[in-house]
Amino acid sequence: MAAATLRARLNNLVTSMFATGMLDENFHQLQSMEEDGTAARGYVADMINLFIKDTKRILNDIAGLLSQPVVDYDMVDVLVRQLKGSSYSVGAKKVNLSCMQFRRFNEPRSKERCLMALALAWSEFCDVRSKFEAMMQVAPYLEEQIATYGPK
Repeated sequence: MAAATLRARLNNLVTSMFATGMLDENFHQLQSMEEDGTAARGYVADMINLFIKDTKRILNDIAGLLSQPVVDYDMVDVLVRQLKGSSYSVGAKKVNLSCMQFRRFNEPRSKERCLMALALAWSEFCDVRSKFEAMMQVAPYLEEQIATYGPK
């Protein structure tokens, strides 16, 4: 596949993620850091992979806490803050927004409301993860084409 076609595919995917509110400006900042050379090549992919790994772990840890007979809501709050920071760092806007809602649900210490918030966070994470994974399937081929045939 030609570099121009791959680039168009990648740009369309990112554009659709912005249009649906899945991403925010922080993602553009990551991309621009890699493009202008202030971050190493592959930085965006590394950040995305770290986000996916950390988010799965955090969501599973929260689920474990919420499955206990006595919930440690303070620890749930700590984990939600970690998730919020992780999603902010890659511009995963909908995941970040679900964290804000989660924190509001955690405040009254309602297990039922926290479980609803967890389900929303998982849903938003799964959506953005699938798009990020699609993006990362295209990116290596695009880089290979650019290296072989030049940037156009």
